[in-house]
Amino acid sequence: MEVLAAVLLGLVAGFIGTVVMTVSEIIDIRVTSREPSTVPGQVGVKLLGRDPEREPRLQGISTTVHWLHGTTMGALRGLLALTGLGAVLATVIHFALVWGGDALTYKALGIAPMPWNWRGSELATDLFHKAVYAIATSAAYVLLTETF
Repeated sequence: MEVLAAVLLGLVAGFIGTVVMTVSEIIDIRVTSREPSTVPGQVGVKLLGRDPEREPRLQGISTTVHWLHGTTMGALRGLLALTGLGAVLATVIHFALVWGGDALTYKALGIAPMPWNWRGSELATDLFHKAVYAIATSAAYVLLTETF
C-alpha cells in the first residue's frame, strides 16, 4: 500500500474511532454524572497562545479539538500498518503513542501533571477511552483496507 493511501484510510479510521470513543465518553458521563472534559480545548487554546481560563468558548473548542485530534491520529495508525506490524501490535503501539503523546502534551502545556500524579479515576477514565479509540480505529483501519 502506498503512503498516501495508508494515511487517507487512517484518517477515515481515526474519524470512526473518534465516533466510537465519543459514544463511550457520552455513556460514561451519563452513568457517572461527571462533567465533560475541557482538556482538548485547553490544549487548543494554549497552542494558540491564549489563556484557557479566559476562554468563554472552551467547551466548543474542546469538541473541535477532540474531533480533529482523533481523526488526524488515525493517520498515525495508517503509517504503522506500513511497517509490517500485525494488527494487534500496531493497535498497542498506536494506543501507547496517542495516550503517551497526549499525557506529555498536557504536562508540557501546564494543563496536567504526569499521569502517575493523576487521581486513579482520572487515569482509569483516560486509559479506558483512549483504548476504546485505539481499538476502534484499528478495527476500522483493518476493515477499510480489506474493503478498498
